[in-house]
Amino acid sequence: MEDQRTLTVEREKSERPSPKKSQRSPYESPKKGPTLSTSTSSFEAVDPHDPVLNNLASTMFSKTAEWVTGELESTTDEYKLLEQMNRLTLTKYADMRQITSNIAKGVTELNEKYAQLLPFLDQIDQIDESVSRLEQAAYKLDAYSKRLEAKFKVLEKRTV
Repeated sequence: MEDQRTLTVEREKSERPSPKKSQRSPYESPKKGPTLSTSTSSFEAVDPHDPVLNNLASTMFSKTAEWVTGELESTTDEYKLLEQMNRLTLTKYADMRQITSNIAKGVTELNEKYAQLLPFLDQIDQIDESVSRLEQAAYKLDAYSKRLEAKFKVLEKRTV
């Protein structure tokens, strides 16, 4: 008898919904039961979505697409600008290389001409030294001739 009571009590307990079972899990859909989605706007074919929400979602996605497109276009434009700058820089460096090459050729030619002129410049320096010595000799000779003239005048006055 006690066994029957225990079975009856257990049946009554199992037939009554427990408070935990009456609460819905956040993963259960109100119409279909458990779903895989954890979002609050899970797609259900029988429930029509709110048209305002659909419109806002469409607007959001189109604006996001426009923003992403704009970002990609601006990035593409920046890369094109960088490419242009690189081309101009390459051109400038090529010009500078040509100018540098011409300057190097000019310097080489000038060095060769200087090397050819160096013996003549040495001769000019020697001539300049000789002229300086000759000038000193001329000054000495002039001074000597002036002294001689002065002595001659003194002797001439004595004989007169």
